[in-house]
Amino acid sequence: MTATPHPLYPTPFESGNGNQTATWAECIAFYEQLAQRFPGVLQWRRIGVSDTGIPMHAGVVTADGVFEREALQRQRRPVFFNNNGIHPGEPEGIDACMALVRDFCTQPERLAALGDTVFLFIPVYNVDGCLNRQNTSRVNQLGPESFGFRGNGLHLDLNRDFIKCDSLAAQVFNRFFTAWDPDVMVDTHTSNGADYACTMTLIPTQPDKLGGTLGDFLRERMLPAIYGDMDRRGWPTCPYVNLLGETPDEGIEDFLDLPRFSTGYAALHHTIGFMPETHMLKPYADRVAAMRTLVEVVLGFTVAHAARIQGLRRDARAAAALQARWPLAWRNDHSRPATLRFKGYEAVRTPSQLGSYQRLAYDRNQPWEKDIVHFDRCVEEAVVAAPRAYLVPQAWREVIERLEWNGVLLRRLEADQLFDAARVYRVQEAVPRPNAYEGHMFHDRVVLATHTEAFQARAGDVWVPLDQPAARYAVETLEPEAHDSFFRWGFFNSVLEKKEAFSAYVFEDTALRMLQDEPALKHAFEQWKVAHPELLSDPQAVLGFLFAHGQRHAERGWRRYPVVALM
Repeated sequence: MTATPHPLYPTPFESGNGNQTATWAECIAFYEQLAQRFPGVLQWRRIGVSDTGIPMHAGVVTADGVFEREALQRQRRPVFFNNNGIHPGEPEGIDACMALVRDFCTQPERLAALGDTVFLFIPVYNVDGCLNRQNTSRVNQLGPESFGFRGNGLHLDLNRDFIKCDSLAAQVFNRFFTAWDPDVMVDTHTSNGADYACTMTLIPTQPDKLGGTLGDFLRERMLPAIYGDMDRRGWPTCPYVNLLGETPDEGIEDFLDLPRFSTGYAALHHTIGFMPETHMLKPYADRVAAMRTLVEVVLGFTVAHAARIQGLRRDARAAAALQARWPLAWRNDHSRPATLRFKGYEAVRTPSQLGSYQRLAYDRNQPWEKDIVHFDRCVEEAVVAAPRAYLVPQAWREVIERLEWNGVLLRRLEADQLFDAARVYRVQEAVPRPNAYEGHMFHDRVVLATHTEAFQARAGDVWVPLDQPAARYAVETLEPEAHDSFFRWGFFNSVLEKKEAFSAYVFEDTALRMLQDEPALKHAFEQWKVAHPELLSDPQAVLGFLFAHGQRHAERGWRRYPVVALM
């Protein structure tokens, strides 16, 4: 397929050879021209700046020329949000969105079909990466001729930054997303990996994680309609090819979209999210056409079922405010396999010319179609009893501001207050990944001990009630065991360090007295000696154990998670 130039306001993609994408400057100038020419259709606005000081923009399209968010929300208008260019090396969505917005401006019947629905879009989210253009960073990708880079100005992947918000872009996005509160989101991407027949694959918000009747609606109504409509429009689509083994014929499983990713982040706000992934080995013009079709299909479904989606979202928020237990971690459920009709290519293996192994390739001259296993369910792996509220000490300002950016209702205590029953966590083990991950030493393994005690809060500390619409965001960021909690991302790492030490030559006598005065320490020490006889000749190891586990010199804040749950 090749691009066909549009007679009015052609995009750079349409004006080229079907293998070119708009630069950031071309994209912004295009929308500025449309906004000036069609002020009753498109409002164009600056929403912030990136880490390198580049403006970030968003656009709003409505059929009746009402653009102000407060007015639209008073009218309870449904909002469809299209995010593009989070990975500028995957630019199909940038070009598809330009053409779609142009057609809203120039085709009255297309605009009218929006009805009450608001078409909200970010044309290029990662503006830093979009300016870093070349044609080699996406290894083996088939076009376009030049494209942007995944990393932003801080060399961060913005599709890992939605919770930690290290980048200015993510901070802008958190506030923007929360303010507009979209009902449905499509965040456009390109996939690599195995070769197969479909140009388009799709990652939806995982329905089990989304939960309740909203998750059921996504699984039972929305996804079948999207797949069916894509097939009828000539772009058959399959679930994202998340391999169980080395090749698709071994089966696939749902992508577990954690809150660090756009669709997982959307789920914290009870928004239905989609991450379409076109296949990088298909011609660029085909990928753009498939992406535009996908956006149109999801938009069309949203327009047709807006009232139902909005009602289910309201129900989900109401249920969250009353929830008695909260899932914190999920896993793919391999006990309930489904089947998926899949069109693939024969995997062939030949001796490598680089090493002594068999290389894998896919032979497009040997296509196949058959049922493969598809694990499309997820189950809870960890849950917690819902507290009445959380208490965040005011010292943890970065945590508090992220809660505020995401619409979590907070209250500052006006006076010191003693709470009788607080769930307190002590961190027994926090094991980070061996290498830095997106600027953090992310804690892959967290082991906690829990107890209840009275808690003295100070005036200015932050009360976070859970009988509120944003309860899910609060729970999944403040509970340390949750997949993408603030604790896992290292926001509380300072409590993992003991601040005081000892001088061995004077501590020896103190340690002996501690063993006499603290029976629990003596018992623990005897067990430690049996388990570690090789360390008994190391005075730092012996004295270090007694110093760390004794009560006499205990540091109350060491390994104590600062946020408490009020029961």
